[in-house]
Order: sequence, then structure tokens, then C-alpha cells
Amino acid sequence: MEQFPQIALAVTAVFVLMSIPMAIAVGVRRTRTGIPLLHGEDESLLRLMRAHGNFIEYVPLALLALAGAEIAGTAPWLVAACGGVLLLARLIHYFSLSASVNGKGRAVGAALTTLTMLVLALAILWQLWTTS
Repeated sequence: MEQFPQIALAVTAVFVLMSIPMAIAVGVRRTRTGIPLLHGEDESLLRLMRAHGNFIEYVPLALLALAGAEIAGTAPWLVAACGGVLLLARLIHYFSLSASVNGKGRAVGAALTTLTMLVLALAILWQLWTTS
């Protein structure tokens, strides 16, 4: 438990790098449409904003859970698997929502994100229970 959570830190770095083009896409769309605040009536801008916003809403807590599970002593294979599933889930969700409000990938990404967060929370609780 004294090590840095290396898996979680690596996954976090990937998510930070993912967030940058998302934010840039919103800024580029704002520049093209001349909409400085909110989304006006531009559906594309709204989808980009929500895709980025949803990422920002869920990813930090999921990464905290990932680091918590790793620090608590969860098996590295499970931490890495959860990080990989979370990455896949967020990519599916982002690209689906960016393309269409009704994309099936949006639900798949949301479900995988929720499932990953549930597994991580249970892993943390399990580690706390079994090591106390």
C-alpha cells in the first residue's frame, strides 16, 4: 500500500490527454458558429458540450475509485481491467454522443462506466473489510 497507484496514474494520464481534444472541439465549434456562451441553437455544439461535460462529470470519480482500489490492494489485473473498460466505455460514449443524441453507443458507454464504478467501489469495500 505504500507504492504509488501506478496503474491508476497511467490511466489518469490517458484520460487527461483525451479531455484536451474534447475541449478543443467545443472551442473550435464555438469559433465557427460565433456562439461564445451556452449553445445557441446549434445542435452540434450542444452534443459536443454534453459529450465533454459528461466525461468531466463521471471520469474524475471513476479515476478516484480506480486509484482507491489500487491503493487498497485490489489485484493489479482487476485494476488494469477496470481502467481498460472505463477507457473503452468513455470512448464509446463520447463518439456516440458527439455523432447523435440517439446513438446506442451512448447507453453502452454509460452502462459500462456505471458497471466499472460499481466493481471498483465493491473492490475497495472488499479490501477494507478483509484487511481490517
